[in-house]
Amino acid sequence: MIRLSFMELETIHTALRQELWLPVAPGALEEGKAQLWGLVLEARAVHCRIVRSDNGWHVVVPASFYDRAVEEVRLFEEENRNWPPPAPPVRTMNGNVLATLSVLFLLATFHNITRLDVTLPGHPPLDWLTLGSADAEKIMDGQWWRAVTALTLHANLPHLVGNLAIGGVLVILLCREIGPGLAWSLILGSGILGNLVNALLHSTGHISVGASTAVFGAVGILASSSVVRHRHHLQRRWPLPVAAGLALLAVLGTEGEHTDLGAHLFGFLWGIALGAVAEYLIGRFGEPGPALNAVLAVASAVGVVFSWWVALAAAP
Repeated sequence: MIRLSFMELETIHTALRQELWLPVAPGALEEGKAQLWGLVLEARAVHCRIVRSDNGWHVVVPASFYDRAVEEVRLFEEENRNWPPPAPPVRTMNGNVLATLSVLFLLATFHNITRLDVTLPGHPPLDWLTLGSADAEKIMDGQWWRAVTALTLHANLPHLVGNLAIGGVLVILLCREIGPGLAWSLILGSGILGNLVNALLHSTGHISVGASTAVFGAVGILASSSVVRHRHHLQRRWPLPVAAGLALLAVLGTEGEHTDLGAHLFGFLWGIALGAVAEYLIGRFGEPGPALNAVLAVASAVGVVFSWWVALAAAP
């Protein structure tokens, strides 16, 4: 492509007429549009020049290529008429903060219960950590419920407070984005799957507790859902949501002597996978309504209660 000044344009007008070069568009174009059309024509092996006049820019082609050039430009404009697509609308879904805070309160209350000497008829006092921890060997032996119950247990008060503080913020944000029922079910699912994969890789001699696997699942869900939702508008910034999630994982997920990095990592990765699938389905079928959110929330709660029921039934 060649840019010509006004003086050069005046000099070359006669030569252009003699060579029978014709403008592709009847009127002047903006510089960006002219440059773009020039790239399109060159990509289609149509020789062209970009010239400038007093009222704008023009793309000119040899007369023998005129019809083809016009057709190529028409097809390009037609194919890209609605590109990029409009930005996705801002979601105004009610995040139901009260329900989220209630769940966090129940988790804190359950932590206090695990500190009490609770006994079942015919059984010694319960050791909740032994009963419900994510013991890799026992999970691989068929005690699947431990992948769920371990998410509700915490080693000590700082462990609990850290997960409630960080997890509470993430859960509220996610509930506002996709709805409370769907958010809680995805968070729980990423935590469960993260614990299962972690147990599979460790096989023996590995025991963990805590909701942090699910917390980092929430980080992954937020990251991937943002990428999927804004995939047509991220341009060079598309890695930022995932990069932010990885940074949070690196800062918060690797601290502490007893930190289970594997559980955090697998929870995060499963969150990415589940969040991407959920966001794709939301984009295709719409946001979940109140009824579906309620069903998902109840199913999540029932799953946790049922897992503890199985764990207590299996207690020696």
